[in-house]
Amino acid sequence: MDSIDTLIIGAGALGLACAARLARPGRSTLVVEAERLIGSHTSSRNSEVIHAGLYYPPGSLKAELCLEGRERLYAWCAAHRVGHRRLGKLLVAVSGAERGKLDALAANAAACGVHDLQALSRSQLLELEPAVRGVAALLSPSTGIIDSHAYLQSLLAAAEQGGAQLVLDTRVERLEPGADGWLASGRSAGEPFQLKTQRVVNAGGLFAQRLARHTAGLNAAQVPPLHLCQGRYFGYRGRSPFHHLIYPLPPADTAGLGIHATLDLAGQLRFGPDTHYLERLDYRVDEQLREPFAAAIRRYFPGLDSSRLTPGYSGIRPKLAGPGEPPADFLIQGPGAHGLAGLVNLFGIESPGLTASLAIAERVAQML
Repeated sequence: MDSIDTLIIGAGALGLACAARLARPGRSTLVVEAERLIGSHTSSRNSEVIHAGLYYPPGSLKAELCLEGRERLYAWCAAHRVGHRRLGKLLVAVSGAERGKLDALAANAAACGVHDLQALSRSQLLELEPAVRGVAALLSPSTGIIDSHAYLQSLLAAAEQGGAQLVLDTRVERLEPGADGWLASGRSAGEPFQLKTQRVVNAGGLFAQRLARHTAGLNAAQVPPLHLCQGRYFGYRGRSPFHHLIYPLPPADTAGLGIHATLDLAGQLRFGPDTHYLERLDYRVDEQLREPFAAAIRRYFPGLDSSRLTPGYSGIRPKLAGPGEPPADFLIQGPGAHGLAGLVNLFGIESPGLTASLAIAERVAQML
């Protein structure tokens, strides 16, 4: 039976960031991925935004790791030539009734350590973005965009340079602790396998809880519930009227940030995501969502031509909070929490998980 030093389960942004951080020459590191491509789920189905860290409760892991991860990510992109751009984001109060929310968001951002927000009047907003309707706004200059696929490839290259190996089409189905580490068992390319390892990182994303429930010795109470929350996107044909990312203020009755406008590195405009809880994985985007999307977008972009909206893609957030529940924080669960040496579980790593991925990898390394 093969034996290695470190097993990382999941080749999304988190698993690959952990591999890039932990892999060292002379220390065998294996990354296994159940799909046939890296980043097949949450890591490649998002807004590709580098978040500044404005929305999260001060002192939360999301707030701390977003801020730390943002700076690590910009530095990584520069060092590894990953496509990115600090476009900046405009948070828009559409009506006078929303001014108080804008002030509260600015105060929350400051409490989280974000001190570069710039308050804009209506005329200043229109000068930057004439197509946007709003009475006031905040400019977040630290917000940016990233080529998430190139980022994943750069993480894999760094991990492989450190000696890590990637095996696709391989699902770990059970973990068992032993006197000298862990026994991982599952199927690879349809064939059963077993592997001994000293350390395990469960970065399974949407499937992390499934593996945790099949981890011998892990108390069932240590496995949080998983809520699948789909976020759907529509593209916008033709030239974008915007030069920044445009975010309305987050609705109080949804689990996301509202249907906002983002740009990719080629300048293509897209709108989303919405929030839609699911019972099972489903990546379809129904064309009948066009008009509900258009109604939400017209609040801040009255010139929208809904005929230019085209169904795009969707992603699924691995939320720890269900519909109507307060947002949950990241859960980075190490030996100090569950009592099992050499194991770290990553649960509920939704947005800003991509931004925070390098900072999360650092926390994992500290735990191990």
